[in-house]
Amino acid sequence: MSLAFCGNDNNSAAYNVDTGVLNNGCFLDALTVVPHVFLLFITFPILFIGWGSQSSKVHIHHSTWLHFPGHNLRWILTFILLFIIVCEIAEGIVSDGFNQSVHLHLYMPSCLAFMAAITSIVFYHNIETSNFPKLLMTLLIYWVLAFVSKTIKFFKYTEHGIGLRQLRFGITGLLMLLYGLLLAVEINVILRRRYMCFAHPTEVKPPEDLQDLGVRFLQPFVNLLSKSTYWWMNTFITAAHRRPIDLKVIGKLPIAMRALTNYLKLSEAFEAQKRPQGTLLQGPKCIWTALRQAFGRPLFLSITYRFMADLLGFAGPLCISGIVHHLSKENHTIQPPHLGIYFISSQEFLANAYVLAVLLFFALLLQRTFLQASYYVAIETGINLRGAIQTKIFNKIMHLCTANMSMGGMTVGQICNLVAVDTNQLMWFFFLCPNLFAMPVQRFGFLFS
Repeated sequence: MSLAFCGNDNNSAAYNVDTGVLNNGCFLDALTVVPHVFLLFITFPILFIGWGSQSSKVHIHHSTWLHFPGHNLRWILTFILLFIIVCEIAEGIVSDGFNQSVHLHLYMPSCLAFMAAITSIVFYHNIETSNFPKLLMTLLIYWVLAFVSKTIKFFKYTEHGIGLRQLRFGITGLLMLLYGLLLAVEINVILRRRYMCFAHPTEVKPPEDLQDLGVRFLQPFVNLLSKSTYWWMNTFITAAHRRPIDLKVIGKLPIAMRALTNYLKLSEAFEAQKRPQGTLLQGPKCIWTALRQAFGRPLFLSITYRFMADLLGFAGPLCISGIVHHLSKENHTIQPPHLGIYFISSQEFLANAYVLAVLLFFALLLQRTFLQASYYVAIETGINLRGAIQTKIFNKIMHLCTANMSMGGMTVGQICNLVAVDTNQLMWFFFLCPNLFAMPVQRFGFLFS
């Protein structure tokens, strides 16, 4: 079977532009190639040839110290963009199966878009670590071109009566939205950093932790991908294979994870419980309220991660059921509604066993990622809580009168229980607290399966 960008099953119709270039589906897909080719052509020489001269602009020993505004949002949007582009590639391949010849325009632009999305995030990461934001102008132009091309394609589909029943219409709308959001993130960086169109750019200082050569725990400072996969720990892992590591190799903890910092945070939460008369509220309610104010936000984040991981657990049985149910079925021919292109619906797309297998893989990958993130946040919060309470108990003991000890008001055993046993119980409660919210979902999943 011969290859052709627009197909060769009906040559007179495939390249017919009598009604306008943009009214031909093949040329409409070709229009979306322009932004991706622009980005690949511009960034490859910078990434592989000219980046050595820019890396000298980093003035501290860590390359991960600087995060531009909207850092995490950009990474999340890029992950979603990559997933939607993979769906677009799969949709093009599935719909091309209904044609008499191979139509490369159904999935080749999507493949270039996938390469461009990966290049954009690699390019951004190198710009961020070298603190050279002027090169973000390339990404700004790319987001504008990609947003405009997807907008034209979306409105042309609407003009020809293509709606939500066709999967490609929904994918095009989502891509238009994502490119628009990434463009908004890029504009936000310009307004916050003021690296162009302003006389005085905003100076950014590195975090205090990374100015200390002894701090090697980089989890709070790396990008979102390295943070979710713990890629930055490869240095410790390889060093541990060669020789046993000690505290000097591990280094000091960041300021936010030290016992004194968490003690001050807990003390502020207790001070917030004071009545207008200046007296502190008493009882368990006061203690739990202070703990919630001091450490409730990361605990809620851990619960959210665990809840999302348990919800993704339903994807496995659903995908396997769909694969078994649709594996023996044959696809039916779909009539091309407009623009000379075969459009498929979401139901027909999800009826493909290969598509369900890929969705199953992504669901399991996300499930394990969210589950690991939930464990990490819960364990880190529990350890910080224990350090804060132990410091507060130790500070209280130092202010106790010796008469309390000599008259049996507070024994050494009670103090040891408070410092060692009771704080560990609170720490383990924070470790296992996400499981309390996961039990109903897991129970429903057990009944569902």
